[in-house]
Amino acid sequence: MKPLIGTDLKRFLRDFKRQNRPQFDLVALLQSIEYPANVGSVFRAADGAGVTELVLTGITPTPPHPTIDKVGRFKSLRVPWRYEQDPLVAIAELKRKGYQVVAVELADTAVPYYEYDYPAKTCLVVGHEDHGVTKATLAACDAAVFLPMYGKGQSLNVHVALSIVLYHILHR
Repeated sequence: MKPLIGTDLKRFLRDFKRQNRPQFDLVALLQSIEYPANVGSVFRAADGAGVTELVLTGITPTPPHPTIDKVGRFKSLRVPWRYEQDPLVAIAELKRKGYQVVAVELADTAVPYYEYDYPAKTCLVVGHEDHGVTKATLAACDAAVFLPMYGKGQSLNVHVALSIVLYHILHR
Protein backbone atom coordinates (compact mmCIF):
# COMPACT_ATOMS: atom_id res chain seq x y z
CA MET A 1 0.00 0.00 0.00
CA LYS A 2 1.24 3.49 -0.82
CA PRO A 3 -0.23 6.97 -0.46
CA LEU A 4 -1.85 8.55 -3.48
CA ILE A 5 -0.46 11.80 -4.81
CA GLY A 6 -0.78 13.96 -7.91
CA THR A 7 -2.67 12.51 -10.87
CA ASP A 8 -3.31 9.17 -9.14
CA LEU A 9 -5.01 10.99 -6.25
CA LYS A 10 -7.15 13.10 -8.60
CA ARG A 11 -8.26 10.01 -10.56
CA PHE A 12 -9.04 8.07 -7.39
CA LEU A 13 -11.23 10.86 -5.98
CA ARG A 14 -12.93 11.52 -9.34
CA ASP A 15 -13.82 7.86 -9.80
CA PHE A 16 -15.06 7.52 -6.23
CA LYS A 17 -17.33 10.57 -6.61
CA ARG A 18 -18.78 9.22 -9.87
CA GLN A 19 -19.73 5.93 -8.23
CA ASN A 20 -20.92 7.33 -4.88
CA ARG A 21 -23.13 10.35 -5.48
CA PRO A 22 -24.94 11.35 -2.26
CA GLN A 23 -28.72 11.39 -2.48
CA PHE A 24 -29.09 14.21 0.03
CA ASP A 25 -29.53 17.97 -0.20
CA LEU A 26 -27.84 19.21 2.96
CA VAL A 27 -27.77 22.71 4.40
CA ALA A 28 -26.03 23.79 7.60
CA LEU A 29 -27.14 26.76 9.67
CA LEU A 30 -24.62 28.28 12.08
CA GLN A 31 -26.44 30.12 14.86
CA SER A 32 -24.04 32.62 16.42
CA ILE A 33 -20.86 30.57 16.13
CA GLU A 34 -18.42 33.03 17.67
CA TYR A 35 -14.94 31.84 16.74
CA PRO A 36 -13.70 32.36 13.16
CA ALA A 37 -11.57 29.19 13.34
CA ASN A 38 -14.73 27.14 13.89
CA VAL A 39 -16.45 28.87 10.98
CA GLY A 40 -13.45 28.12 8.75
CA SER A 41 -13.50 24.49 9.83
CA VAL A 42 -17.22 24.28 9.04
CA PHE A 43 -16.59 25.67 5.54
CA ARG A 44 -13.96 22.99 4.99
CA ALA A 45 -16.20 20.18 6.27
CA ALA A 46 -19.14 21.52 4.26
CA ASP A 47 -17.08 21.45 1.09
CA GLY A 48 -15.97 17.88 1.79
CA ALA A 49 -19.53 16.73 2.47
CA GLY A 50 -21.01 18.52 -0.54
CA VAL A 51 -23.25 20.79 1.52
CA THR A 52 -25.62 22.77 -0.71
CA GLU A 53 -25.49 25.95 1.38
CA LEU A 54 -24.18 27.38 4.64
CA VAL A 55 -26.38 29.89 6.40
CA LEU A 56 -24.48 32.11 8.84
CA THR A 57 -26.62 33.89 11.43
CA GLY A 58 -26.37 36.13 14.47
CA ILE A 59 -22.83 36.97 15.56
CA THR A 60 -21.23 34.40 13.26
CA PRO A 61 -18.31 36.06 11.46
CA THR A 62 -18.48 36.00 7.67
CA PRO A 63 -15.95 35.77 4.87
CA PRO A 64 -13.76 37.35 3.83
CA HIS A 65 -11.96 36.97 7.15
CA PRO A 66 -8.28 36.03 7.55
CA THR A 67 -8.89 33.22 10.07
CA ILE A 68 -11.91 31.80 8.22
CA ASP A 69 -9.94 31.87 4.96
CA LYS A 70 -6.81 30.27 6.43
CA VAL A 71 -8.50 27.54 8.47
CA GLY A 72 -11.12 26.91 5.78
CA ARG A 73 -8.50 26.89 3.02
CA PHE A 74 -10.65 29.39 1.10
CA LYS A 75 -13.59 26.97 0.86
CA SER A 76 -15.84 30.00 1.37
CA LEU A 77 -15.12 30.69 -2.30
CA ARG A 78 -16.52 27.25 -3.26
CA VAL A 79 -19.33 26.58 -0.79
CA PRO A 80 -22.46 28.68 -1.35
CA TRP A 81 -23.19 30.72 1.75
CA ARG A 82 -25.30 33.61 2.89
CA TYR A 83 -25.79 35.69 6.00
CA GLU A 84 -29.13 36.16 7.71
CA GLN A 85 -29.17 38.11 10.99
CA ASP A 86 -32.14 36.23 12.45
CA PRO A 87 -31.92 32.42 12.44
CA LEU A 88 -35.72 32.18 12.74
CA VAL A 89 -36.13 33.99 9.42
CA ALA A 90 -33.64 31.61 7.79
CA ILE A 91 -35.35 28.54 9.29
CA ALA A 92 -38.77 29.67 8.08
CA GLU A 93 -37.39 30.17 4.57
CA LEU A 94 -35.70 26.74 4.57
CA LYS A 95 -38.93 25.08 5.72
CA ARG A 96 -40.82 26.79 2.88
CA LYS A 97 -38.26 25.21 0.53
CA GLY A 98 -39.03 21.77 1.95
CA TYR A 99 -36.13 21.27 4.34
CA GLN A 100 -36.55 19.49 7.63
CA VAL A 101 -34.60 21.43 10.24
CA VAL A 102 -32.66 19.35 12.76
CA ALA A 103 -30.68 20.84 15.63
CA VAL A 104 -27.46 19.14 16.70
CA GLU A 105 -28.04 19.88 20.35
CA LEU A 106 -28.63 18.33 23.74
CA ALA A 107 -32.38 18.78 24.23
CA ASP A 108 -35.14 16.99 26.12
CA THR A 109 -36.49 15.31 22.96
CA ALA A 110 -33.15 14.78 21.20
CA VAL A 111 -32.31 11.31 19.91
CA PRO A 112 -28.87 9.90 19.17
CA TYR A 113 -27.76 11.15 15.74
CA TYR A 114 -27.48 7.60 14.37
CA GLU A 115 -31.12 6.77 15.22
CA TYR A 116 -32.74 9.66 13.36
CA ASP A 117 -34.25 9.13 9.89
CA TYR A 118 -32.96 12.13 7.94
CA PRO A 119 -35.04 13.15 4.92
CA ALA A 120 -33.43 13.92 1.56
CA LYS A 121 -33.64 17.68 2.27
CA THR A 122 -32.14 18.29 5.71
CA CYS A 123 -30.84 21.43 7.38
CA LEU A 124 -28.58 20.85 10.38
CA VAL A 125 -28.44 23.64 12.95
CA VAL A 126 -25.48 24.14 15.29
CA GLY A 127 -25.16 26.83 17.92
CA HIS A 128 -22.74 28.93 19.88
CA GLU A 129 -19.68 27.16 21.25
CA ASP A 130 -20.59 27.83 24.91
CA HIS A 131 -24.37 28.32 24.88
CA GLY A 132 -25.49 26.02 22.08
CA VAL A 133 -28.64 26.55 20.06
CA THR A 134 -30.94 29.13 21.67
CA LYS A 135 -34.36 28.13 23.03
CA ALA A 136 -36.12 30.15 20.34
CA THR A 137 -34.12 28.57 17.52
CA LEU A 138 -34.53 25.11 19.03
CA ALA A 139 -38.31 25.63 19.22
CA ALA A 140 -38.34 26.40 15.47
CA CYS A 141 -36.53 23.15 14.63
CA ASP A 142 -38.40 20.00 13.65
CA ALA A 143 -36.16 17.71 15.70
CA ALA A 144 -32.91 17.49 17.62
CA VAL A 145 -30.12 14.94 17.59
CA PHE A 146 -27.14 14.55 19.87
CA LEU A 147 -23.79 12.78 19.93
CA PRO A 148 -23.46 10.42 22.91
CA MET A 149 -20.43 11.22 25.03
CA TYR A 150 -18.80 8.40 26.99
CA GLY A 151 -15.97 10.29 28.67
CA LYS A 152 -16.09 13.13 31.17
CA GLY A 153 -16.64 15.83 28.54
CA GLN A 154 -20.24 16.63 27.66
CA SER A 155 -19.73 17.85 24.11
CA LEU A 156 -17.43 18.07 21.11
CA ASN A 157 -16.25 21.13 19.25
CA VAL A 158 -19.08 22.48 17.09
CA HIS A 159 -17.39 21.80 13.75
CA VAL A 160 -16.49 18.26 14.81
CA ALA A 161 -20.06 17.49 15.90
CA LEU A 162 -21.47 18.89 12.66
CA SER A 163 -18.97 16.91 10.59
CA ILE A 164 -19.85 13.64 12.29
CA VAL A 165 -23.56 14.11 11.62
CA LEU A 166 -23.02 15.27 8.02
CA TYR A 167 -20.95 12.23 7.12
CA HIS A 168 -23.30 9.89 8.96
CA ILE A 169 -26.18 11.19 6.82
CA LEU A 170 -24.17 10.72 3.63
CA HIS A 171 -22.99 7.20 4.42
CA ARG A 172 -25.51 5.46 6.62
